[in-house]
Amino acid sequence: MDYGHPLEFGAFVTPSAASPQNPVLLSQAAEASGLDLVTFQDHPYQPSFLDTWTLMTYVAARTDRIRIAPNVLNVPLRPPAVVARAAASLDLLSGGRFDLGLGAGGFWDAIEAMGGTRLTPGQAVTALEEAIDLIRDLWDTSEKRGVFTDGRYHAAHGAKRGPKPAHGIPILIGAYKPRMLALTGRKGDGWLPSLAYMQPGDLAKGNAAIDAAAAGAGRDPREIRRLLNIGVLASDPAEFAERLVRLALDDGIGTFILAGDDPDLLRAFGEDVAPAVREIVARERGEKGTHAAPVRSAAALAARREGIAYDDLPVGLAAVEPGDFGYGDVRATYMRGGRPGIVLQPASPDQVAEAVAFARRHPDLPLAVRSGGHGISGRSTNDGGIVIDLRHLDSIEILDEQRRLVRVGAGARWMEVAAVLGEHGWALSSGDYGGVGVGGLATAGGIGFLAREHGLTIDHVRAAEVVLADGSIVRADAVTNAELFWAVRGAGANVGIVTAFEFEVDEIGEVGWAQLAFQVDDVAEFLEGYGRVMEASPRDTTAFLLMGGRRPGQPQVAQLYGLVDSDDPDTIIARLQPFAELGPLVQQSVQLTTYAQVMANADLGPQHGSGEPHSRSALLAHVTPEFARAAEAMLDSGSVPFFQLRAVGGAVADIAEDATAYAHRSANFSVVALGGDPVRLDKAWASVAEHGDGMYLSFDSSLRPERIAEAFPPTTLARLRAIKAEVDPDGVFRDNFSVLERPADAAA
Repeated sequence: MDYGHPLEFGAFVTPSAASPQNPVLLSQAAEASGLDLVTFQDHPYQPSFLDTWTLMTYVAARTDRIRIAPNVLNVPLRPPAVVARAAASLDLLSGGRFDLGLGAGGFWDAIEAMGGTRLTPGQAVTALEEAIDLIRDLWDTSEKRGVFTDGRYHAAHGAKRGPKPAHGIPILIGAYKPRMLALTGRKGDGWLPSLAYMQPGDLAKGNAAIDAAAAGAGRDPREIRRLLNIGVLASDPAEFAERLVRLALDDGIGTFILAGDDPDLLRAFGEDVAPAVREIVARERGEKGTHAAPVRSAAALAARREGIAYDDLPVGLAAVEPGDFGYGDVRATYMRGGRPGIVLQPASPDQVAEAVAFARRHPDLPLAVRSGGHGISGRSTNDGGIVIDLRHLDSIEILDEQRRLVRVGAGARWMEVAAVLGEHGWALSSGDYGGVGVGGLATAGGIGFLAREHGLTIDHVRAAEVVLADGSIVRADAVTNAELFWAVRGAGANVGIVTAFEFEVDEIGEVGWAQLAFQVDDVAEFLEGYGRVMEASPRDTTAFLLMGGRRPGQPQVAQLYGLVDSDDPDTIIARLQPFAELGPLVQQSVQLTTYAQVMANADLGPQHGSGEPHSRSALLAHVTPEFARAAEAMLDSGSVPFFQLRAVGGAVADIAEDATAYAHRSANFSVVALGGDPVRLDKAWASVAEHGDGMYLSFDSSLRPERIAEAFPPTTLARLRAIKAEVDPDGVFRDNFSVLERPADAAA
């Protein structure tokens, strides 16, 4: 029985403590010989052996390519919860080069002598199955709640999940008897016996038992790789290769692991035997028309969503499907849960174009475009649709030192950008959180800590590389595709996918970073005072205000945080003093630091948001008494736990209203409110919204049709629709503040 697995070759090295560097040198020799895998037996009770975990970790640090595995791990002396952590850690440290071989035990006298519990063969199988389940649960970080199991031999009571391994670590099971073979078929990723312990016909019997158990569990038997520990089958390399060919084609062995501690033998195995076996097997498979083993398991295939032509993906375009190992880390965003049908991860503009073409072949499915995935309003995930994830387009390049011109990929995060620019004494205003993706912010606006002095993020864009709906890749700047360039700056999600930006950045030295907290007794008075002081402040000062509702028995607190673009402590204090006089300070922190350090406030790891954020946004000319009272009433309603005022004005208003698709340049403040219930939020927000003029796309999550007219004034909207009709007439990009004209709009 040939399962069609690609052939692999490995080494089984003795972890001898007598010459502790020898197993390491042999591992390096195995890697140099082209072998795929190096493995080590695990006998913790054997004093003449090195500890296997310690050895594997050391070998991982001394090699670059070869995979590492225990052959097999002694589970009765290795608590599975600790094994899960250790395996994931080694996989992360080695760059995804760890496989986990597990055994049910044996040598029970020695195990008992080490403090382990003696088990019957049946009990040992049950214990191993519980261990496998617990290990996989702890690796699954897509769930937030802890792991709870109540097995007979292994239990967990709220154990925290993680870390997540670098790849889907395969679990290989050393099995010979029927119950162990059945367990391998149900839950193993590989079968790992030793030929020396087997009789003629045992491989066929073992395969049959595994296949039957796999089929009974709804699995494709080809999902389970067949590995075999072998000795030297023949002294003649050609005869040796022929015997391995028969084991591959007749008994389904996909991985041959040579037991031996002779570097010359390993070299011959990797350089002479392995190529010969691969060549003969490839030829015979071609003659027989043998199908390759499936890349995805039956469970993964069953998780596919209706209406997606998964087999129609362009060759080379990376994709994550619902049943894949990494799906839990890409399905959601920072604040929004999602279950897309497929997440495409292009690595070049050409692949972005291929992803867009794939989306066009699925016109009835939602399409989301994601740079960093932080966005509140942006639809960067969905349910059952397509996501184009730009995370691999994250390069940051200095184009012109004199002009301070940089090229930044849309998938980079602002924390990373700030760090690179900071090395040159530069900065670019970019929101207030370093985990935000460049693409979303730099196409919507970009209200950041340097906005009043240096303008919005979009005001620094000098050119953009854009993939249009028809798949063409174009440059947009003030001369080339000037109308597209106008639209990209403020409504970019409507007109294409920006894959890279050219920014002209600012020279920024050390800055004052302030975080102040106030006790607020009169909310309206405090808000009005903040607005008055902020507008009167020099442009080098930009401060944001954050508040929540009242809490029973506790004073209401407002947080003020922002930058003073000065390295002079006296200037910084002078700028902050009017704010400090707004009310009693309950906490304060003022630091002389860099913009890069301010933006180094993010976790760039996977995002596991859930539910749907509910937020409302408005742009405000002034914090008037009427607005302040309306905001106070909204906070008192208990519907808004998060209320923020961001300072704009200054340099933002220096740009003409019609210069970019972001048109509300006269506003001095951006207002945002978040709540848990959209109905209650809208009711509380209504009186606040009356005082606004326009809104900021990045902070309004509603799908109200009228929000389009709120975001874009009539002249701007008409111009956008004309551009949309030219570059995206079919509405491919329709799921993020689409300006597509609806029939009702046309009639009006």
